[in-house]
Amino acid sequence: MTFLEIVEGPLWTLASSVFLIGAAWRIFGIIRLGRKKDISIPRASALLGAIKGQFLHFVPHGGFSFRTRYHLIAGYMFHLGLFGLLIYAAPHVLFLKENVVGFEWVALPRWGFILTAEIAFTGLILLWIRRISDPVMIQLSDADDHIGSWLTFLTMLTGCMALQESHDSLRAVHMLFVDIWLIYMPFSRLMHSVTFMFSRGYTGAFFGRRGVVP
Repeated sequence: MTFLEIVEGPLWTLASSVFLIGAAWRIFGIIRLGRKKDISIPRASALLGAIKGQFLHFVPHGGFSFRTRYHLIAGYMFHLGLFGLLIYAAPHVLFLKENVVGFEWVALPRWGFILTAEIAFTGLILLWIRRISDPVMIQLSDADDHIGSWLTFLTMLTGCMALQESHDSLRAVHMLFVDIWLIYMPFSRLMHSVTFMFSRGYTGAFFGRRGVVP
């Protein structure tokens, strides 16, 4: 069995299993925490508050819009770019068809992949520069934040190198980083890509229930 067959075979199965089990466990832990019994009379709908909370934080508002503009733009560049690469890069579409979903969809053209990758890389680098230069972010950041950033960067970089398809070793190295990335994710802050929906929903429901009825 070649190295490529290992990272795309048993190691991929292990990594994806660890990710799915770890993600399910993190979500179960959040749900199990529940919430304290609220004996106050609800002033508005918690459900509507939860729904509103999912969308409210996609854009800054009030006095925070100017201060968070840098983080907002860089964050959207990285997250939307990474999503585009994960779902619509031609090699990923083929891999997901053969190993996960069993069907394919329209993939990005080569120029679209390059443009999307540049946007994602720019956003990630800008976010990391802010993390190491902003006094507040320096205090808030720890090793996990930097490991997650660099691991994501290397996974994306090796993916771009593998796109040339000049040698199977480049694809194997990329898949190795993908497997490591998936295994690391449930135990790190990278898991916010899944858990943010629950935190926003909980906060939105809390303030929605306690909001003032117009």
